[in-house]
Amino acid sequence: MLDETLAAIRPADAGVLAAARAYQDRLTKPPGSLGVLEDVAVRLAGAAGVTPPPIPEPAALAIFAADHGVHAQGVSQWPQEVTAQMVANFLAGGAVANVFANQIGASVTVVDVGVKTDLPSDPTGRLLSRKIAKGTADLSLGAAMTRAQAVAAIEVGIEVARLLVADGARCLITGDMGIANTTASAALIAAFTGHHPSAVTGRGAGLGDEAYENKARVIVRALQVNPTDGQALNILMSVGGLEHAAIAGFILGAAALRVPVILDGVISGAAAMVAHGLSPASIDHCVAGHLSAEPGHRLALAHLGLRPMVRLELRLGEGTGGLLAHPLVCAAARVMHEVATFDSAGVSEK
Repeated sequence: MLDETLAAIRPADAGVLAAARAYQDRLTKPPGSLGVLEDVAVRLAGAAGVTPPPIPEPAALAIFAADHGVHAQGVSQWPQEVTAQMVANFLAGGAVANVFANQIGASVTVVDVGVKTDLPSDPTGRLLSRKIAKGTADLSLGAAMTRAQAVAAIEVGIEVARLLVADGARCLITGDMGIANTTASAALIAAFTGHHPSAVTGRGAGLGDEAYENKARVIVRALQVNPTDGQALNILMSVGGLEHAAIAGFILGAAALRVPVILDGVISGAAAMVAHGLSPASIDHCVAGHLSAEPGHRLALAHLGLRPMVRLELRLGEGTGGLLAHPLVCAAARVMHEVATFDSAGVSEK
């Protein structure tokens, strides 16, 4: 499935990008006056291979949930049981992600790709059980997962992207849940960018000074005991999480179908680096929803060449930043469909 998906991914169409940019300049507004929205509209057109681009709605959020063995190193103040408890909260509709999804009419699908706890079946069908393992191994002691586990988790993401698009979604939004996953995210970002862990490590869900310093030391140790050759799959299996792998697959699967993906925060950014390593063209199909308060996210987006839509100092995850950005992404595309040109409106140009 992975090889088939990678073979299907195409980069943004250069001719369509140029045509979309030229069309933007003919609309009844000063050129460039919509700022980043113009860039997003052009990006959507190039990725879709047509201008104006399709309006990216309805949207579907997929929250990939998994646990992390590195939790044993005291990198989070939250007990590991919270991962499973939050999955139940998502399914009950009580999380922030549910509220934001309701606001834009997006569906919410939760995917158990590696939660340590055995989860009860969900009669609503909103929980997909695709457990690869009961969490990763402790990345500070050795590889977080095997190569086979990493590939299997990527293919879970591809499968979910295909399912949601087949169900009618025309925009996918990345979400995550996993206590200690900012530790794995920082390790991934450090490994891909070459930045020291101190530059990419944040306080996650509210670490104090001592715990924060311990978290940075754990990431340094992880990179020491997991030397890689720079290959994306090796980096992923060494210091990533099962949800990172699945989100990377989710991005790849959407790109193969030419459906846009709105990325959430630092976990999604780290996963997007894996997708980029496997297929650089996949990032042509992505929009950065927001800039997380986690320091590594800025470096990840810079590495990917993406500009965030909003900056609200969010650090929640779940897909919340991507959900908030969705109306802006839709507005950017709608301008291309509905705003008159200078010629059609009889408006004089500069």
